[in-house]
This record gives sequence, structure tokens and C-alpha cells, in this order.
Amino acid sequence: MVNRMQFYIDGAWVDPVVKGKSTPVVNPATEEAMYEVALGSKADVDKAVAAAKRAFETFSKTSREERVALLTKIVEVYKGRMKEIGAAVSDEMGAPLPMAEKLQAGAGLGHLMNTLEVLKKYEFEETMGTAVIVREPVGVIGMITPWNWPLNQIACKVAPALAAGCTMILKPSEFTPTSALIFAEILHEAGVPKGVFNLLNGLGPEVGAAMSEHPDIDMISFTGSTRAGVDVAKRAAPTVKRVSQELGGKSPNVILEGADLAKAVTGGVMHMFNNSGQSCNAPSRMIVPLSRMKEVAAIAKGVADKTKAGDPRAADTNIGPVVNRGQWDKIQALIQKGIDEGATLVAGGPGLPEGVNKGFYVRPTIFADVTNDMTIAREEIFGPVLTILGAKDEADAVKIANDTPYGLAGYVSADTVESARRVGRQIRAGNVNLQGVPNERSAPFGGYKQSGNGREWGRYGLEEYLEAKAVAGYNAA
Repeated sequence: MVNRMQFYIDGAWVDPVVKGKSTPVVNPATEEAMYEVALGSKADVDKAVAAAKRAFETFSKTSREERVALLTKIVEVYKGRMKEIGAAVSDEMGAPLPMAEKLQAGAGLGHLMNTLEVLKKYEFEETMGTAVIVREPVGVIGMITPWNWPLNQIACKVAPALAAGCTMILKPSEFTPTSALIFAEILHEAGVPKGVFNLLNGLGPEVGAAMSEHPDIDMISFTGSTRAGVDVAKRAAPTVKRVSQELGGKSPNVILEGADLAKAVTGGVMHMFNNSGQSCNAPSRMIVPLSRMKEVAAIAKGVADKTKAGDPRAADTNIGPVVNRGQWDKIQALIQKGIDEGATLVAGGPGLPEGVNKGFYVRPTIFADVTNDMTIAREEIFGPVLTILGAKDEADAVKIANDTPYGLAGYVSADTVESARRVGRQIRAGNVNLQGVPNERSAPFGGYKQSGNGREWGRYGLEEYLEAKAVAGYNAA
């Protein structure tokens, strides 16, 4: 039975310092509260940070072999809880159950396994002349993670922090607490030393703010909205702690003349609708040759019409609801804004899908004839809503792609790999996918501009949690 009314601090399940503060966790498919989860305060943050600071004295000195053994055990225990994690994610944020088990829970396992392989081979020391460069753990890490890919974001922070020898405090989203609590149970069973990993639930303005400001937290790793990321950075500034952020996106999907239109458009729409559009790197702006707009819109409409938004536990469901009422209301307002500003509504639109009378379901929606100054082309919608923009030529497509405050991802489809490479190099984003090839988990993930300033995954993810120390004269004769 998952313990939702306590926190995991210093290797034990403990009551909040201030008892009685809780929030309901609502199933977005039914709009009904499933259970309560305890909420923490600054006092709980102080308690967790003190435990992490004590634990750092010894955990930071563990050997590579000890940390390899620990991560190996975590992977083993995690594998046995994947179905349980998938069910929790499905219930709390609405992902279809098979997708939650395979992709949501699977993403966490993938990052754990990838980090383990990186740790086995990583060179923590190198020689430069008379100096040795030593890479040491940053210290105590504060981690704030979102609800849309909960285990993906938890694992790609916790795994490299453990591999580096850091200690940590995790505040998961209050909308998806159960999978994080299961993760804490996994780490406990795997034998993570007390105080190395700590978890407390809470709200951003209270617990998140206290973590960002805390003088004994050496680094904040934050994933969430750009607005919240700015607040975290401001609060962290007086203590000059390292801040690593993965924030919002409005990613371009450039489909060039000569590309296989049916394949590229179909794949782009399906990718956009995956996870109900609740992915920061979703290809939400499809940029196509202006002369092919009608053809593209027809293909996109065909995909949208076959995409069923429904019960996450039903076998024929393609996408579930969005996470909560606030997100649903925001998405509905932006869909209406697209209509009001003159975009062509090709599929979907405002309101609930046909045959649905409850739950935070959004109709799979396609807008064509969008211009890049429209609200739906500028703001991150975070729902199953695709905007299609026309470009006069390749140069215009690149210009439109880069005309955004964000820079998390970009996608390019072309007649040849060479053409895709040429355009991909011009897109100002941290991740660019060519010809429908998915992300490489060992490659870095992160953004340019207002999409963030750090990198996660693989070797780059590990190095976020390491400081470089230069010891001159170490190799002097």
C-alpha cells in the first residue's frame, strides 16, 4: 500500500512537520478524487536538506564500483514494479494504460539503465599538463519534476545524481505523486543509504520556493513551465546555486518539398497527439510548403478523425484526458482563440469529444492556414492541438521555425538525408530529429533560449551533477 500521507526523509517514512495539510489527487478521466496526499512546508524542506547534507559527507566518497552496484540493484527492483507504476501514472494523469506501462514507466527504466552504462565507462579524472582535472559531485541537489512524463523526469535526474555521488531532495508534481512514492520505495528496497534520496510532496509556491532559496542546496534541477522556471532562477540567484532547467517548447516540424508527404504528415500528427499533446518537445508547429497546404490539411484531418480520445483503460483508446481542469480550460480557450484569429479549423474544436460527458478530454484538433503571429503559433498549448503553417520556400520555413522564444526541439522531413541535415543545422534548438528518427537516449536532451539552460540524459546528464576541479602541480616532476 503506497504511503501518501508521509514523506521519505533520511531513509524512513516520516510524518510532515506540520500535520493536516493535504490535497486531493483527481482522476482526470472521471473528475473524481481518488485519495489525499500530504503537503509539506519549509520545515520539511529544512529537515530533508539536513539529512542530505549529512549523507553527502560519506556518499560523495563512495567508489564507482559501489555506485554501479547500487544502480544495478535499483534497475532490478524497478523492473518488478513497472506495471504498478504504469497503473499509477494512468490513473493520475490520464495516459492510456498500455502507453503508461510501456512508455511512461519504460522511460524511467531506460534512463536508469543508460546512466548505469555511462557510469561504468566515465572518466572522472584527466591530465592537462601538470594538472589533474577531477570531476567531483556538486553536492545537495533539489529536484522539482512535472506531471506529464513523471518517471522519465524523475529517473533522468535521480540516476545521474546518484552516479555522480550527490545527495538529493525530490519534489514531484502534486498531480502525480504515487509513481514518485513508488520510486522512493524502490530506492529504499535497493539499499540507497539513508539521507541520499529524500522525497516530500508539496506545492511549488511553498516547497518549491523553499528549495530554490535554501542556502544548503547546491543545485536545483527543474523541469516545468518557463514561467515557473524564471521564478526558480530568481529565487536561486542570491545563493548562486547552479540551476539546470528544461522548460517549455513550441517545436517546429519542417516538412520540405519532395518529402514523403503522407508519411511525414501522418507521423507528425501522431507524434503531436501522443500523451494527449502533453510533451514539452511535441512537434506542435507543422511547417509545410504553402502550395501543399490543402493536401497536408486533408492528411492531417484523416489522422485526427481516427484518433480516439477516451477511457485510459479502454482497448480502443488512442489518447486519454489531459491532466486537470485548469489545463483543460486553458486548452479550450486557446482553441477558441485560434478560431477567433482566423485559422482554419480542420478537425476537432472546442468542447468534449462526441459521446463523452465527463473527464478532461480534448478533441484531437487541427488548425490549418496558421500564421506565426497567431496566439496558437506562439503559446505552448500542451494539448492535442496541431497548428499547420505555410512557407514560401526552404529559407522561409527555417525563418518561421526559428521565430519563437523557445528552442527545445525541431523536426525535419525531406526528400534526402542531406537536405534534412542542411535544414536541421539551421534550427535553433537543443534537439533536432531528422526523417522521423526518434531521440537517442544517450545523446543530450535540453533547450536553447527560453526552453532551458541545462542538458539531461547520458554522459551530458551525468556531467550536470559534477564540478570540475583543476589541481595544478599534481603531475609535476
